Amino acid sequence: MSKISTSPVSSTATETTSTSANSAQIKQAAQKFESMLLRQMLSEARKVDFGNTLFTNEGTKTFREMQDSNFADTVAQRGTLGFAKMIEAQLTRQTQTTSSTTAQGGAK
Repeated sequence: MSKISTSPVSSTATETTSTSANSAQIKQAAQKFESMLLRQMLSEARKVDFGNTLFTNEGTKTFREMQDSNFADTVAQRGTLGFAKMIEAQLTRQTQTTSSTTAQGGAK
């Protein structure tokens, strides 16, 4: 039988690359979730009818939806509300806990 040896450096480098890629994915997912949440909040707020029929046509409705979507994306990217930061921190903790449990289980 032949043995396959792995270099600890390459293993560590792979884990670091994997961790940073995973961190970037978590950050992106958290920002997208915050954007989606804010978009829903704005959509619900727009449902309130104040009786103003001057600017209530389909074109205005479409414009408002695009405006709300753009606003939600911008707020999420800037981290103004902080939802994405909290979600990212929670997912990162869960990922680290899962990976450390897996590493301990694999070492046995």
